[in-house]
Amino acid sequence: MAKDDNYTNVLLEDIRSQMQAVLEISRDTQKKVEPLAAIQEDITELKSDIKTIKLAVTDTNKDLTLLERRVTHLEKKIA
Repeated sequence: MAKDDNYTNVLLEDIRSQMQAVLEISRDTQKKVEPLAAIQEDITELKSDIKTIKLAVTDTNKDLTLLERRVTHLEKKIA
């Protein structure tokens, strides 16, 4: 009987040790995952900023094209 109790105790100790290892891994994983929400927010903000920049560049290019036409027209009148 004592032999069976000792075996059971060894098994329980092993299971506790394994559970402790799983718990530590779980805590470490949680610490690594927590910053992801902030990173996702930053990415969303960057996407919005890029869209704004693209619109500004497009508008600037349109303005430059118009100015080039006007300058060319004025140069033809002068010449």
